[in-house]
Amino acid sequence: MLVDYKKANICQREGESVLRNVNFRVNEGDFIYLIGRVGSGKSSLLKTIYCELDIDEAEKAEVLEQNLLEIRRKDIPALRKQMGIIFQDFQLLTDRSVYKNLRFVLQSTGWKDKADIDARINEVLEAVDMADKADKMPHELSGGEQQRIAIARAILNHPKMIVADEPTGSLDAETADNILELLRKISQSGTAVIMTTHNMPLLDKYPGIVYRCEEGLVVELNN
Repeated sequence: MLVDYKKANICQREGESVLRNVNFRVNEGDFIYLIGRVGSGKSSLLKTIYCELDIDEAEKAEVLEQNLLEIRRKDIPALRKQMGIIFQDFQLLTDRSVYKNLRFVLQSTGWKDKADIDARINEVLEAVDMADKADKMPHELSGGEQQRIAIARAILNHPKMIVADEPTGSLDAETADNILELLRKISQSGTAVIMTTHNMPLLDKYPGIVYRCEEGLVVELNN
């Protein structure tokens, strides 16, 4: 089990309750959607997984075998290293090329050998069908291409799961389909994918486990 929440309460930093009694589980290779209106708590739930937001209280709150109720701040980077995080606005470093964006991540997470770094960058760019874009600057890429690079960045360190906040939110329908196909392929290799979305047609086209956030609760719709 990669994520196991039982009766978890999630509050914003100012103490306002967002979600209560959350039961949420993620297993290896799961493809999970979080749906719900703006402000319903989808992003807040994601943020607790990578410790951007604390869980207020819970019967159980574990991510990658770490107890989030007891985790120390200094242990959070090691936890995040085991997951890939994808944002709607890509968050690429605009002052450097695609290759240097990816190299920065690897060097920041302890990679030292240049040959190993180059090989891994080439591998992930091939995986997202962007092998010919290594020398491009982010502003030279389309939105869909930037999101593919963001996915490449997320899988650099062979994560156990990917957490994606509206990864298709700013993309046209065809590009969104391409991104979902890529994420599904990644999940089928064993990496769990947890993503928020407002794009309801995607749920029919790319079936997965669906949780809805509404009225302070998280409800699994597949049951």
